[in-house]
Parts: sequence; structure tokens; C-alpha cells
Amino acid sequence: MNPGPAARGGAEHGAADRGPADGGSADRRPGETPAAPPSAAHSGASPATAPLDSAAIDAAASEAADAAASTPVRFVHGFATDRGLRRELNEDSLLAAETLFAVADGMGGHEAGEVASRVCVETLAAGYRAAEGRLAPEDIHRLMGQADLAIREAASERAGTTLAGAAVVEHEGRPHWLVFNVGDSRTYRYSHGRLAQVSVDHSEVQMLVDSGEISLEQAIVHPRRNVITRALGAGDDPRPEFWMMPVEIGDRLLICSDGLSGEVRDGDIQSSLERFPSAQDAVDELVQAALRNGGRDNVSVIVVDAVAGHPDDSHVDTRPRRQTEADSTTTEPGVSLFGAGQPTAGGTPAERGARQSPHRTTDDRGSA
Repeated sequence: MNPGPAARGGAEHGAADRGPADGGSADRRPGETPAAPPSAAHSGASPATAPLDSAAIDAAASEAADAAASTPVRFVHGFATDRGLRRELNEDSLLAAETLFAVADGMGGHEAGEVASRVCVETLAAGYRAAEGRLAPEDIHRLMGQADLAIREAASERAGTTLAGAAVVEHEGRPHWLVFNVGDSRTYRYSHGRLAQVSVDHSEVQMLVDSGEISLEQAIVHPRRNVITRALGAGDDPRPEFWMMPVEIGDRLLICSDGLSGEVRDGDIQSSLERFPSAQDAVDELVQAALRNGGRDNVSVIVVDAVAGHPDDSHVDTRPRRQTEADSTTTEPGVSLFGAGQPTAGGTPAERGARQSPHRTTDDRGSA
């Protein structure tokens, strides 16, 4: 079976089975703190992928943070979504804008899960446009609440969706990542040679791991690994969690559905992020890795790079690109939106290439 990617693209801008794939995420780095007051944030983080010189890394992080405070930054991103090798329909949706990136993984089956995830990202996109791309933490919290209500109305509470993502927000005069999460889609941060899972899964197996009842290795094959404990549009607990951390030049953010994290171990994810300097090339490799490992679920991936740059450096990448109407929707310049349930067009890549503009500093899843 060769379903092909439903959507793929990249740009530069300025400012099935659930559960952890392995024990390989690095622990949270200094400066990465739970955001408040939108939601109480999880206090833990996944263990390190490999032993590292923490003192040297922390020193480098501190030096980079000082430099980043006075350095203009641009954001380069790539994205792709694929229905996988076993699913008939892609229930994932994604949003990639200049300063807002999100993946939603719908649940509820045919004509339900795809509605939930699509309504979710459309709600975020509408709020992003209304704010002209300048969202505050409280705006993200409010939009997630609106998405929860909109999904319940559109799907009559027959469906829900996860949501993981990040927004670039201003805090104390400099850009910060505001990472948000409901469910078991994930956001990782690769920085200073270390991969960290920033978000924390809302799932039964994560609760069992946190309580010490099972190991990370047992979680991979646990019979309840596909059960999440929070979702938008379904269940009794749609509460999101938030984390905020300063943007540093060289940061690489990965946002994905569990179609990636459930198929590819964190060490292999880190290897792909290290081997491919291009955000879009890294995305393409990660999707292919998920398919090579079984492709049992829809897989959606966004990679965002924070790079040094000045507003006057903006340009358009002239590499050849192809786009099909069915694959993705560009709601306005700088905003790419893929809504689940859209038909594919022979697996043609939706978009390749990159744009940039400056950031100025002033299914088979249930819910418990």
C-alpha cells in the first residue's frame, strides 16, 4: 500500500497505539518552566536519551540565552501529514503559521475524529488571524476552550481530539515558546545537542509510569497504551497544560501525533533531527521512518527552527514546489492549514520550499 503524504510543506517566518515509544527524552533544561496562569503545568519530564555533561550544556545554554536576548530571530518550518499504511482515512489536522504551530489527532472513527481535529485547528487559525498573529498566553488558553465547545457542538460529543503545539509569544521583551498540550500528541525541543520531551502525555500508561507501577519499557506494550485521559471535545477533562521557555537561536521544535512517537524511538527521532539541517527534510525523514516501522496510525509532523536573522533579510526560497488543492489550504500568506478528512490527490506532495519573515521583539483510542 502506498497512500502517500496528504500534505507537506515548509516555510520560514520571523518571529493507533498510544504511549511513549521509549525512555529516551532528555530532561527539562534550565529556563524551561511551566506557564501560568492559563493552566497548572506538569512538574515532571522524561529521562535523558544519553548521559551528557550537564554542567557544560547548562553553561552553553546560559551563554546562548544571553546572546538571544539581543539577536533578531526568524522561524523556519516544515510540515507533513500522512494517513499511514493501515488507516483508510487521515484523522489528523495541522496548522503551520508564522508564530503558531499545532497538530490535532482526532478520535471517534469515520466522520467523527476528522471533524474534531479539523474544527480544532480551524478555531486556532481563526483566532490567529483575528489577533493578526500576535497571540498572548491567555489567548491560546481561550482558543483551546472555544475549540472544545465547537467540537462538542459539531460532533455532538461523539468525537474528540488531542492537541499539541507551540506559539511564539512575547514575555519580558523577548520571544518565548509557549508549548500547549491536551492528550498524547507531543512537543519536543532539540537544543544544545539534547532532545527533550516538553509536553507530558495525558494517558493511562503515563499515569502508571509516573506512579512507578510500570516501567517505560512496559508502557510501550501495555494493553491500555491507547487510552488517553484528556481530550478536547470529549470526556470530562479537556484541561490543557502549558510550558513556557525562552526562544534560543538554534532551537528546533518538533510537534507530532503519536503516529510518529508510537513508531519511532526518541533516539532515532534525535538522530533524524541532527542529520537533516533543513526543517522540511527532517520532517520528510521522520514521516518515512514512521512508515518504515509499520505506519499503523496517521502520522503528522511539524519541525520549527529558530534561526538568527534581521528583518531586512527576508526572502522567498525559490526551490521548485508543487501544490494540489486537495492536499492543503493556505488561508492567507504565511498560514498553512490541513483539515482531516480532505481527499488526497494521488499522494502528491502539497508544498515544498520555504518562506521567511522577521519576528520582531517588542480511532482506536478511548478517553477515560
